Amino acid sequence: MTLPFYVPPEQLVKDRAEYARKGIARGRSIAALSAREGVVILAENPSRTLTKISEIYDRIAFAGVGKYNEFESLRVAGIRYADVKGYQYGREDVTAKSLASAFSQTLGNIFVQGPKPFEVEVLIVEVGRDIADDRLFKVTYDGTLYDKSGHTAIGGPSDALSEKLGESYEDTPAAEDVLRLAAEAFRVVEDRAIDGWEGAMLERQGTNRRFRRLTRDELSGI
Repeated sequence: MTLPFYVPPEQLVKDRAEYARKGIARGRSIAALSAREGVVILAENPSRTLTKISEIYDRIAFAGVGKYNEFESLRVAGIRYADVKGYQYGREDVTAKSLASAFSQTLGNIFVQGPKPFEVEVLIVEVGRDIADDRLFKVTYDGTLYDKSGHTAIGGPSDALSEKLGESYEDTPAAEDVLRLAAEAFRVVEDRAIDGWEGAMLERQGTNRRFRRLTRDELSGI
């Protein structure tokens, strides 16, 4: 009888984490920033059809970076979760925190028990009545959940991008200023020409559904 190949648990976790980080590092970054008019989400995306930013529910948006099929499956699961919870209880009971917690548990279980970890990072963003009420959650490949304030970034050189955003970000910037600030941070950190933009905004004022994609004209200014 042959003995199964033994790998120390700490080495297994280290290898899985390194595998996931390499896949995510190849992805194009995404940034989310609070502004007076709402929350702006900006991504580098050369594709015109495969989107990385989408609406989840009413005041909540989703953005993912990494393997498209993996974060797309998370997006679809998040929409189903939000729809069921909103139907069973109430639309106001669907929050970014509950969605981010569900994604955190799912990615954590996949990282430990799955044949391979998901090569993804996701953002769950909720717009509030004012900037102080905005919620920006970042969930990494191993299920680690981060609660950010004001601005955050995922994918590629996300740490350097977040640091650059923090250097120029003010308490109550306008949406146009936020777009220019984010675009400049992308260019400085990436140190190359940007292939294309994808942008969206969760508007602070309005009815239940606040998600709006930024048009080509709005993005042409950056």
